[in-house]
Amino acid sequence: MLFKLSFRNIIRSMKDYAIYFFTLVLGVVIFYVFNAIGTQTSMMELGSSTKDVVKLLVNVLSGVSLVVAGILGYLIIYASRFLIKRRNKEFSIYLTLGMSKRKISLLLFLETLFIGLLSLVAGLSLGVILSQLMSVMVANLFEADMSKFQFVFSGEACLKTIAYFGIIYLLVIAFNTVMINKLKIIDLIQASRKSEKVRLKNPIICTVIFFLAATILGIAYYQVTVNYLKVLSEIALFWQVIGAGVIATFLLYWSLSGLIMKLIATRKKLYYKDLNSFTFKQISSKINTTVASMSIICLMLFITICTLSSCLSIRETSRKQLKYATPVDVVASYRNNDNSKWEESGSEEEKDSPIVKAWKQEMAVRNENDSRATMEDIIKTSPSLWNNLKDQTSFNTYVLSKKIEDGGLDLNAVLNQKSLQKMAEMTNGHANGMYLLRIISISDYNKIAKLYHFDQYKLDPDQYFILSDFKKMEEIYNISLKDGHKIKINEKTLSPKFDYPKQGFIEPSNTNGNMGILVVSDEVTKTLAKYENFMVANYKTTDKNENEQFDKDLRRIVTGNENDYIKITSPRFYSIYTKNQIIAMSVGLQAIAVFLGLYLGIIFLISSAAILSLKELSESSDNREKYMILRRLGADERMINRALFRQIAIFFAAPLFLAIVHSIFGLTFAIKILSFIGADGLVPSIIMAVIFLVTIYGGYFLLTYLSSKRIISEKQLRRD
Repeated sequence: MLFKLSFRNIIRSMKDYAIYFFTLVLGVVIFYVFNAIGTQTSMMELGSSTKDVVKLLVNVLSGVSLVVAGILGYLIIYASRFLIKRRNKEFSIYLTLGMSKRKISLLLFLETLFIGLLSLVAGLSLGVILSQLMSVMVANLFEADMSKFQFVFSGEACLKTIAYFGIIYLLVIAFNTVMINKLKIIDLIQASRKSEKVRLKNPIICTVIFFLAATILGIAYYQVTVNYLKVLSEIALFWQVIGAGVIATFLLYWSLSGLIMKLIATRKKLYYKDLNSFTFKQISSKINTTVASMSIICLMLFITICTLSSCLSIRETSRKQLKYATPVDVVASYRNNDNSKWEESGSEEEKDSPIVKAWKQEMAVRNENDSRATMEDIIKTSPSLWNNLKDQTSFNTYVLSKKIEDGGLDLNAVLNQKSLQKMAEMTNGHANGMYLLRIISISDYNKIAKLYHFDQYKLDPDQYFILSDFKKMEEIYNISLKDGHKIKINEKTLSPKFDYPKQGFIEPSNTNGNMGILVVSDEVTKTLAKYENFMVANYKTTDKNENEQFDKDLRRIVTGNENDYIKITSPRFYSIYTKNQIIAMSVGLQAIAVFLGLYLGIIFLISSAAILSLKELSESSDNREKYMILRRLGADERMINRALFRQIAIFFAAPLFLAIVHSIFGLTFAIKILSFIGADGLVPSIIMAVIFLVTIYGGYFLLTYLSSKRIISEKQLRRD
């Protein structure tokens, strides 16, 4: 009997379950799609470096899934509370007719089981389909071969989704049982007559709090837009700004809840037009209990907008930079170290240990051999590997001294006072020009410029130019170079050949991070100390697997271990980076940023919209009799529906509006940070974030309006 009754209740109340079911299905879809990424990537042909990055991504997403499961669990329990409240009258009839609370709990158990199974089947079915689209996105991100693309079903993600949501449904059943055991017939019968107590707030206090909140927000906005470098460099200040924003958001909603009605009531035309007085009073009657939730929802929407906008921009920026910043397959180098500093490091006990002594003996032999060897000589020790390289090019960098304090050339030497002042303004005094500037000869530069497909130049003995691709530094260099700022190297005065820095670099990387290289004539470098030796080259073959093996062989020769990229010895610091590795690292960061941003952003968006929707549906359910009275007073359906639409629109717009204001300053902060890695802007990403927002948030709004409209309809009131 209970089985039949529970099934009939679901069929009869399917429209009441619409939001609940919609939320469950969305949750299952998102959970499956993101947890299926590991299975999808295992079916793709990826390099060993990329596979390591994928493992990291899968581990990160698995950890985040625990947080997501917690959020969805809370959301589903919150939705269950609404459904129980919606059925107060039904439960009172069951209890009056003699049905025990245990049987009502069993009835809810069966209903939860039915709706849970249905949502799992629907969500997994849709998730499997959408995960194929995600496969295309993953393949595009990791530049995998799609020629062997096939339909992928992730059994692991499916079982994980069933397990997590199974636990959530068990918690829902336990919550429902506790709720049913607390029910009293008298409370159920009188539930519809109860209304929220409206506590009037002192308008003077509200005004003071409002201006206080606005001031706090203004200071926080100033910090992240003007003083952003200080915020980034000081962790304590960073958290202070976040804390101030959270507190100010709460205070703003608290103060506005007591001021808005006062302000609207003074505008008689607006207040008494149509059913506006009823609409605003409805909002006022519940605003006291929604201050905290409005603040939380506003902050979640703010996080959603910022994460969705920023993560997609990081991906696009990184993709553009990789094409520019990886013109060769291999870059190997060494830098001369300071021996005294190396020997002084470590405790006396560590220095005398057998392991350290054995290491020193081994390194002494290698250092004696390496001290005269170039990177080219080291790699030539493997003839087979050397023969598989082409376009081998060696070059050196120079310095006046290895340390700035010992006379090394820094930014203060190549920038005039106006440039230094500009740098101080841009960094709020956090940069002092103490950056060791490397020097390269024009002949060495032209060798690599030819290989990198950069422009080649000629220099007179008394000329120099700056090579940089770091946007912020280019602005600073421009000032000095346009003023014809002269520099002095070993008593030789040099003038700038160009009045702006030339874009470029000498060593490939995954970002535009070249702060500055000084290019001078060969005559000048003859008097300087050699600092670094580089060897750059390309592979003869384009086969990905062969190149991966060459990467390992090169690392073994340069560092002694195929898995190490650097090696520190007493006289030298060795490093070896390959195009495959740089791309894998960059793509890995892109993937983590994109998938984390999408995962958390969409979950926060669903949670925010669902909570607002359930609150509004609960309000509509409680106020059905009020709408019935409006009909008796002569209000037609069109007028009532318009009033309902405005009420729901204001309720959904309240947290969204402030979230958008927060996001304007948050995204300004993001743009300033992303500009350091060469990001051009966030417009395409913001458009994508708006699409997500309109689709999900707008979808919940529309579904809420239609469901509320049905709840308060005359036909529904007669049926109930």
